[in-house]
This record gives sequence, C-alpha cells and structure tokens, in this order.
Amino acid sequence: DAITVQADISKEEDVKRLINEAVETFGTLDVMVNNAGVENEVPSHELSLEDWNKVISTNLTGCFLGSREAIKYMVEHKIKGSVINMSSVHEQIPWPHFVHYAASKGGVKLMSETLALEYAPKGIRVNNICPGAINTPINEEKFNDPEAKKQVLDLIPMGYIGKPEEVAACAVWLASKESSYVTGLSLFVDGGM
Repeated sequence: DAITVQADISKEEDVKRLINEAVETFGTLDVMVNNAGVENEVPSHELSLEDWNKVISTNLTGCFLGSREAIKYMVEHKIKGSVINMSSVHEQIPWPHFVHYAASKGGVKLMSETLALEYAPKGIRVNNICPGAINTPINEEKFNDPEAKKQVLDLIPMGYIGKPEEVAACAVWLASKESSYVTGLSLFVDGGM
C-alpha cells in the first residue's frame, strides 16, 4: 500500500505533515528514506546564491528535516528504526561545475554518520546510499547525448549505467532486519566508479 503526499522537503511544516500523514495512514513509522534531490550544472564562479540555496535546501536541509522528524518519532515511540539518506558518489568524488551538489552530499555524509553515532544506543540506524550514474530522469538528457554518455561509461569499471532497481534493492536491505548491525555506512552503488 502507498499514499501520495505533496511536500517541499526544505520546509519544516511540510516534512512534519508528511510524517504525520504517513503515521495516520499506516499506524507507525519504522523506516524513513530521504530521497529527494536536485542538481544543476554551473561553473562555480558563476553560481548564484539562489542556485546554491536551492540545492543545499533540498539535498541537505531536506535530508536533515526528514531524518530529524523520523528520529523524533522513533525516539518518542521507542522504535528501533532505520533512516536511509540518499547521498551520492559525490559525497567523496569532487565534481567541477556542481560545487553546490558535492557540498550538499558531503554534508549528508557527515550528518548521517553523526546521527548514526548519536542514535545507535537507541537502536536507530542511519545509513547512506551513494548512487553513481543511474538511469533516472535527472540524468536523461546527459545519457541521451552519445558523447556525454561515453564519458560517464569510461568512469564505470562495470561498463554500464545503473538501474533504479539496483539502488532500491540496497534501500530494501538497509531497511530490513538483515542489516540490523549496520549503521553509519555509506553504501556505494556505482559499478565501481
């Protein structure tokens, strides 16, 4: 079963409403996946503060708000839950023309590791998934350009663009009891990139 809740994850009241509607519908909250993200290519010296703030607000602040509200609910209800943050290979790999994106994902990495340490004693696990090149709408234009696609493929030892299902399988594992002793992990799903 699923529901749809429209929310701007960079807004505190929207994230609280999203959590509340999920709990009202399903009765509890065991897993939170913070998966919203945006990017745009701009040379760093031309990057506007507006573009910087948009990416940081969605990718980092939104991830913080989702993590915080989920953890708050889990602590209050003594739930040993799992928070999964969608980071990127660019939490580790610098990316020219995407300084705001790389900064946001580097922030997600340390935020998640900090939360993992802070809430491990309560049985709440916090982990990152770090996708590489994945065939999603955010990459569609790039992968439709044969030259751009070849440049990306040259960086991937496994030789192909990943599928969303390959990332989703990692989220399922991190949400499950099979990963019950895993916290503070950045799990790279990148074909070896």
